[in-house]
Amino acid sequence: MNEPQADPTRPASLEVHRHGALTRRRFWQLGAAAAVTVGAASLLPERAAAETSASAAPTAQDYFDRAAELAGDTPNLKSIVSALTAGYTPPRPPAPAPLRIFDNVAVLSVGFVSATAILTPGGIILIDALNTPDEAEQYVVAGLRSLGADPSMIKYVVVTHGHGDHFGGAQYLADQYGSRVMMAPADWDLLASTSPANAPTRDLDIADGQKLTLGGTTVTLNHTPGHTPGTVSPIFPARWRGRAHTAMLWGGTNPPAATASKETYLSSALTFASRMRRAGVDIELSNHGFADYGLERMEQLRGAPNGRENRFIVGTSGTERFMKIVETMLRGRIAQDQQAATPTATTMAAPSALTAGCC
Repeated sequence: MNEPQADPTRPASLEVHRHGALTRRRFWQLGAAAAVTVGAASLLPERAAAETSASAAPTAQDYFDRAAELAGDTPNLKSIVSALTAGYTPPRPPAPAPLRIFDNVAVLSVGFVSATAILTPGGIILIDALNTPDEAEQYVVAGLRSLGADPSMIKYVVVTHGHGDHFGGAQYLADQYGSRVMMAPADWDLLASTSPANAPTRDLDIADGQKLTLGGTTVTLNHTPGHTPGTVSPIFPARWRGRAHTAMLWGGTNPPAATASKETYLSSALTFASRMRRAGVDIELSNHGFADYGLERMEQLRGAPNGRENRFIVGTSGTERFMKIVETMLRGRIAQDQQAATPTATTMAAPSALTAGCC
């Protein structure tokens, strides 16, 4: 993990924030900052006490700055920072043509959301099923055929979570081809309680850490609640030009509104990152290609069909950094909620009597 490391021998100091206001050193150096503040207490006791208190916990902006620094200029990392920012409006890009992004993995996308097909000698494991039966027919069925795969070989539809853009075509595929539909129990329950359009009939439950094997390919299904109560994130083998790799697909992107649910999401991110490290994951994928530069990476691959480079292969350090950014952005969103809920934050956010009404 290529992270900036604090130098314990170097005093922390104040620096100029990019917006022009003075702030403390970023939070990974706060321990050193606290020591310096305590040392200055004999000269400026009241100010030192205030600064020591303020440095006890990083602010939301500290976390957001840290995430941006981790992302640097790497496109998929910059994209996930944006996608996890409060107030982000997802784009509605046009549907790309279907594409095998690996020897055994195809993406079938409508632009906003994608289905991912894992192709095995024993059949197809489809991760998600788009918005509607029509989309499943137009983009999944026709897309697989255009890539030389047989849609009747879809044996399993793994629904990452219980939102309509992920399960909408699942029942159509079950009716047409006898595909088994899989979802975590919490999200089956969610569908039962809300009765959304195109909801599939309850079929197979996904247990945390469950191994799904088809045609010699084993997919590990990890429960990563937060986006929804039953969100699932798969880890599975992929091949590129005959070489073995290991992929992950983060099952749910947008953080929920409730702080407690964001805390659940954060816990899931930490657990999943640990499992990824153990599995040696070196490929990062998303079911929303706009959220991780996935649509652009598809076109880069399409434009160089004989190339050796595949930008979905980011290495173990790249996948770990991706999840570290998810973690850091979630910590910032939680801190943002906490700051907004405190009386001090409310008071400071309100215009003073001297500035009210000022342009």
